[in-house]
Amino acid sequence: MAAKAKGMSLMDTLGIVEAKGIAGGVWLADAMVKEADVELVRASTICSGRYLIFVAGDRAAVATSVQFAQDSGRSLVGSFVISNVSSQLMAVLQRDIVTHKGGALGVIECRNVSSGVVAADSTVKGSDIQLLRLVAGQGINGKSYFVIGGDVASVEEAAQTAESILGKNLVDAVVIPRPDATVVASLIKGLR
Repeated sequence: MAAKAKGMSLMDTLGIVEAKGIAGGVWLADAMVKEADVELVRASTICSGRYLIFVAGDRAAVATSVQFAQDSGRSLVGSFVISNVSSQLMAVLQRDIVTHKGGALGVIECRNVSSGVVAADSTVKGSDIQLLRLVAGQGINGKSYFVIGGDVASVEEAAQTAESILGKNLVDAVVIPRPDATVVASLIKGLR
């Protein structure tokens, strides 16, 4: 079934597929949007020759699309379906501009992209924090990291939640209580 254009506000589920190869990943992206009524949010190469696919739609359609990728015989690094996806995660994925409202910063570094996105979504849903940025695999050897902000206690709680979710896929998690403004700008906007 061909994907229909929808506004993101109508979509409550995000599908993530991280393919080990670029050619196979492109094929999967095309096949996934043809398999179910989903919107392709993003599809792109990432480091280590991987291909990252984000699709959104209603739960059943996204689950069907991701299941197709899992059953395709293509080699995957990871695949997930996130129901009731955080609006903060969707804004960051769509590269909406967010601003730090002060307080602490947390930086969570993950071994791959797909588990990092899942951890970012769960962390935002479970804590009183703001998701400020998600960097997905490009230029960092296929890893990912996300930046969160809020009061110190909330950011520390969120970092612990992320550590628990990521397990062996966690590289490091740090909390910076009073970050310098130039560090904040560098992390959120990618300024050097």
